[in-house]
Amino acid sequence: MKAKPENVLTGSHYLDGNHASAEGAIAAGCRFFGGYPITPSTEIAERISQRFPRIGGIFVQMEDELASMAAILGASNGGVKSMSCTSGPGFSLMMENFGLGIMMETPCVLVNVQRGGPSTGLPTLPGQADMMQARWGSHGDYEVIALAPDSPQESFELTIHAFNLSEKYRMPVLIMTDECVGHMTEKVVIPSADEIDLVERKYTDKKPGEAWPYEWNGKSIPPMLPVGKGYKFHITGLTHDEKGYPVINAEAQEKNVRQLIDKVKKNADDIIWLEEWDTDGADIIVMSYGISSRVARPAIAKARADGIKIGQIRMITVWPFPEKRIRELAGKVKAMVMVELNHGQVYLEMDRCAAGQCVTAVVGHSGGTVHKPDDIYKVIKDVVK
Repeated sequence: MKAKPENVLTGSHYLDGNHASAEGAIAAGCRFFGGYPITPSTEIAERISQRFPRIGGIFVQMEDELASMAAILGASNGGVKSMSCTSGPGFSLMMENFGLGIMMETPCVLVNVQRGGPSTGLPTLPGQADMMQARWGSHGDYEVIALAPDSPQESFELTIHAFNLSEKYRMPVLIMTDECVGHMTEKVVIPSADEIDLVERKYTDKKPGEAWPYEWNGKSIPPMLPVGKGYKFHITGLTHDEKGYPVINAEAQEKNVRQLIDKVKKNADDIIWLEEWDTDGADIIVMSYGISSRVARPAIAKARADGIKIGQIRMITVWPFPEKRIRELAGKVKAMVMVELNHGQVYLEMDRCAAGQCVTAVVGHSGGTVHKPDDIYKVIKDVVK
């Protein structure tokens, strides 16, 4: 399907990343937002609260982040594309109901505009230290999809992409942006509605009484059941059968968990999105995501001017992690360097996948500011020795 023309602000605009994400959600067909204000993500909620009354959307400021996540799960199961946004402490509070959304296989989008932590940390300054929480923040075994934009333009585009992924794979999808991208203002080109492809929800084609909310066949994502159309169904966070009713045994657990894992792992090649520059024949690969990718470029250019054979990988999709590609490259290069605004969270995955085939290093940073390119350059020079 295509986006609706009356909802798309076609043309060139100067928007910050948060406002661009809000416009992306609207273009994607989001019509319910439940959230709670928190710096530095509040501009997303503010923009949506202004735009939704004009297009028939529902905006609710909830009493807290726990309720916000619960509200968007309820709205989605009611048949509406839904979204929330948060940062730091709010993300922690949302994790229990994020896990509920994973278990219930409920499409929705959650934007985390990361700031410095732990705890209240640096409310107005950037960080990227929620990345492992994004992967493992809720309890139990499951897989996640998390995207990391590096510009307001991508904040718009990846929000649409996140909604499409959530509908295709029937699950909550994370956008892991950061304060810098959220608050920087740049030119954002919004295409016409007929250029925006949307994935709409897949509903069952069976009659009421013949379909169940979780029809696992090991090959595809089960279609959902529409509300108000005569279908009777039950959904729960408990381990359940295909009818959605609790079944507390190991056999049902294996079916549940295997479905949550396989629908991401078996489709990883289609989900993972990378940008690569000069990786063929490189001696060193610099990996990064979000704002750190932009900061790494001057350091890479300086190293290349010094005659170092260096390439760059920017992870647009951070989770699932590009394991296969890293294993391919690790056997061909001398070193891999991760640049991120934390002290080595996603680096641990890179190092694991490199499996000792090359030197690995991290350019860590506690957040509050972005890296200095010279600090990145120094690490690049060190791994060359």
